[in-house]
Amino acid sequence: MISCVNSNYSFSTRSRVFMMGLDVDFEKKQQEKVLTLKDLFSGTDVKLMKGDMKTPITNLNTDSRCIFPGGLFFALPGINTDGNNFIDDAIDRGAEHKLKGFRNASYLRTDDVRETLSIVAGKFFGNPEKSLGLIGVTGTNGKTTVSLLTQYLLKEDVVPVGLLGTIHYDLGLRKMPSDKTTPEIIDLYFMLKRMKEAGCQQVVMEASSQGIHQKRLKNVNFDVAVFLNLTREHLDYHKNMENYFEVKSQLFDGKNGHLPRAAVINYDDPYGQRLICQVPEGVKVVSFGFDKAAMIRAENVRMNPEGSEFDVIWPNGQASVKTYLLGEYNISNILAALAIGYVYNREMPFLVEKLANLPTVPGRMEKVDCGQKFTVLVDYAHTDDALDNALKMLRKITKGRLLTVFGCGGNRDRSKRSKMTEAVQRWSDFCWATSDNPRKENIEQIFNDMQPGVIRPQSIRFIQDRREAIKSAIDEAQEGDCILIAGKGHEAFQTFADTVVSFDDRLVARDLLKG
Repeated sequence: MISCVNSNYSFSTRSRVFMMGLDVDFEKKQQEKVLTLKDLFSGTDVKLMKGDMKTPITNLNTDSRCIFPGGLFFALPGINTDGNNFIDDAIDRGAEHKLKGFRNASYLRTDDVRETLSIVAGKFFGNPEKSLGLIGVTGTNGKTTVSLLTQYLLKEDVVPVGLLGTIHYDLGLRKMPSDKTTPEIIDLYFMLKRMKEAGCQQVVMEASSQGIHQKRLKNVNFDVAVFLNLTREHLDYHKNMENYFEVKSQLFDGKNGHLPRAAVINYDDPYGQRLICQVPEGVKVVSFGFDKAAMIRAENVRMNPEGSEFDVIWPNGQASVKTYLLGEYNISNILAALAIGYVYNREMPFLVEKLANLPTVPGRMEKVDCGQKFTVLVDYAHTDDALDNALKMLRKITKGRLLTVFGCGGNRDRSKRSKMTEAVQRWSDFCWATSDNPRKENIEQIFNDMQPGVIRPQSIRFIQDRREAIKSAIDEAQEGDCILIAGKGHEAFQTFADTVVSFDDRLVARDLLKG
């Protein structure tokens, strides 16, 4: 059900403050050319149940709690509730604005409200992605790092590159806190329009599997689609790996609504090789990896505690790369970003030169250095595969002991908890299992699910308080040791039931080291 009510477009109850504070001029511009229901719904399967198709629309909304004059309310089905239950609430909130005849709101019906919303939102905001080089980065691990690397490599002195991801949204002229890795589609189009107005020529965004499945990216026209890897994650949502892979594939095979101009795919990943075979004819495929068959590949890899060195090979050249980023998985991330630059015909030697001055990627193997004689790293690794890769790499370059602090998130895939614990114990000399974001799940239940992965009981301690666990690791560390604090990375909070508390692993570690 779609209901035309007096509503106002907003990011959400939480982020509507940003819209009201930043976009007054944008609202005025929107009102210069008002579209009607007929304009917005032409070419869709909607049926007018009540009202007038000449009704002018100035705002879009999916939240009945944010109702103001002139808008269109979409009653979306949700996981825990149904938007149809809030239509009366939307109307009542409009009535509170003393609008006469508000009960005569127009009603329209469609079989797939999310897909219809994707079409309407695109029309409402003028499909700004068609004049932007929109790059969608998907994969289980590495999306944030590759997105930030790509933005850095493609950005020129006077031409900004937009970014939508886990850490923040960069609209070209200003940055905003990230609400979701992949925004809701109204929010997405709104921000793409702002990026276009800011002069962006490319936009790189993280495309999560939930975002694709929930049609938050439906009918969005991607210029380049990027596949990094596929490992066990989100199976509480997707149920199995085949479903997970099928959802990711939609960005590449046209099932999302459009075919990309080019596909950048990790040749080292078995799912990546499957995907290469499935990409339709006419889509340019650029592969990357360590395999000799990859178009953009790394050779002669050397790693040390200060970073990585390797030779990058592309179809008509090669160059040496030196970076502070640690591990083969980060070399793979660099190759992905270079492959995107290659698709956009950027000079590869110039991109390689820029890699020497990479900015720090927040919460991704980020060092906390207060002059101590051991290494402290904070990383976002929160799957068994990510932990295995990170710790295996650290094991090779750590002179002393490898100490790990980690946890498992609540109300998420329970089956991966024992696998995460086993991966940590496989490579660590000692580890502390603690809280991550327990959410509404009892921490004891989380610990119980982790227990089957314990392979050396004498080398693990379970401590509920995350700060206490970090303190224990720091108190234990000696010269030459390495501490990895894994799971939360850049996050500056912990979630308990309905409470969010301030907690940043980097700040906590720094405070304890100084103390």
